Amino acid sequence: MTMKRVALYLQDAHDLRDGLDFVRYAEERGFEAVWQAESRLVRDAIVPMAAYAAVTERIKIGSGVINNWTRNIGLLAATFLTLDDLAPNRILCGIGAWWDPLAKNVGVLRRKPLLAMRETVEILRRLLTLERVTFHGEFHHVDGIELDVVHGRREPRHVPIYIGATGPKMMELTGEIADGVVLNYCVPPKYNDQAMDRLEVGVKKAGRKLEDLDRPQLVVCSVDHDREKALDTSRELLTQYLAQQPHIAKASGVSQEVVGEIQSILGWPATHEQIQRAKHFVPDELIIRITASGTPTEAREKVQEYLNHGATCPILYPVGGDVRLLIDTFSPLK
Repeated sequence: MTMKRVALYLQDAHDLRDGLDFVRYAEERGFEAVWQAESRLVRDAIVPMAAYAAVTERIKIGSGVINNWTRNIGLLAATFLTLDDLAPNRILCGIGAWWDPLAKNVGVLRRKPLLAMRETVEILRRLLTLERVTFHGEFHHVDGIELDVVHGRREPRHVPIYIGATGPKMMELTGEIADGVVLNYCVPPKYNDQAMDRLEVGVKKAGRKLEDLDRPQLVVCSVDHDREKALDTSRELLTQYLAQQPHIAKASGVSQEVVGEIQSILGWPATHEQIQRAKHFVPDELIIRITASGTPTEAREKVQEYLNHGATCPILYPVGGDVRLLIDTFSPLK
């Protein structure tokens, strides 16, 4: 069972310089892409993406995902033009609507997230084609701006836009306006069935088919020859994310009782000691249901379930352990 398409997801679990080695190794082993996270207030996505672009030659590099609230639209377009200068035709723009309470805690009111996303995608796409743009919407107001390329490649840039969607309405919008969707992690494979239905509603509005929309999916993946060690590594991640990202907890079907118990122990930011105290609230059954954790064979079988339910390419999140073992486990070059 060889997967033709596979990607790597990096967040903050590893030293950034080690991440450069992992990305180079993933490229050697036939991985299609690497996606860099930007979620908690810990690691920006753009700086690592630039580093990955500078040390590789073929692998695609995506933001997985940045939010559409905190970067001026002109700066956002200029950022992806710059990344495309580093790695022409290898950059993927993954963008999402962010999440509370983090957004609220830094003063961002996420009102009308669908309209805000629609405006962002429209203007960003137009700017990256080097169009001169005037737009007066509810969230973006620009007057006659364009990417002012004097030196270098003055040509439209091919940067596919992916929306990190979780809820049904954002799924529909994604199907209508985006090049792809980044399906969320910490959800069971059957979650994808409803997601595909909503995406199909969106693509039909745009006169497209579901097959026209790329559908990579983040998958928490802990691979170890010691099954219990692999499960425990994922347990620590779930402990933190179920407490801090309620949209993930809701999508994964975790009871509010479990979430409440974990939240009563974890602070913000959570400490390693707090995670260790709370992790026993996350049962093995949940880990097995919403992550790909276990031996190499078990992990591959679980990832295949997500593909069977509509995902087109797994984006594997190595939460710890031997990252090279994970890359070898899923390498298309077998």
